[in-house]
Amino acid sequence: MKVTITKDIESGTAVEIHCREVTSETERLERYISRFDERLQATSEGNTYNVQIDEILYIESVDKKTFLYTTGHVLQTEKRLYELEELLDEKTFFRASKSVIVNLNKITKLKPEVTRNILATLTNGEVIVISRRNVKALKELIGLEG
Repeated sequence: MKVTITKDIESGTAVEIHCREVTSETERLERYISRFDERLQATSEGNTYNVQIDEILYIESVDKKTFLYTTGHVLQTEKRLYELEELLDEKTFFRASKSVIVNLNKITKLKPEVTRNILATLTNGEVIVISRRNVKALKELIGLEG
């Protein structure tokens, strides 16, 4: 893939993708670029924040409430897990269990358990469980099986 950056004082930032044919990878690249600076609105202690998607470690649903976890912050969002799952890039955010979506870019270590679950250690040291029913999909996604 050839990448070129051209400095142009007259115009703002623009990105063009030139390709022989549109593939799933070029579509993914287009989605990534268009969502590059996308943010989710969330609240904490009565304050509203715009959280950059790439800052999210994981998202969890507890008692019909949805929480975004970043390094050092826990924020609540009005969106449901399934709504966030549709919004987020499926190659970056993975449904770890019924109640958790994890940012794959924030995983530093995977440890298989006797129960066939996988423990995923995140960049902040927290550990989340990848349920055994989702392990095969995770391995395929990250290229461990295939």
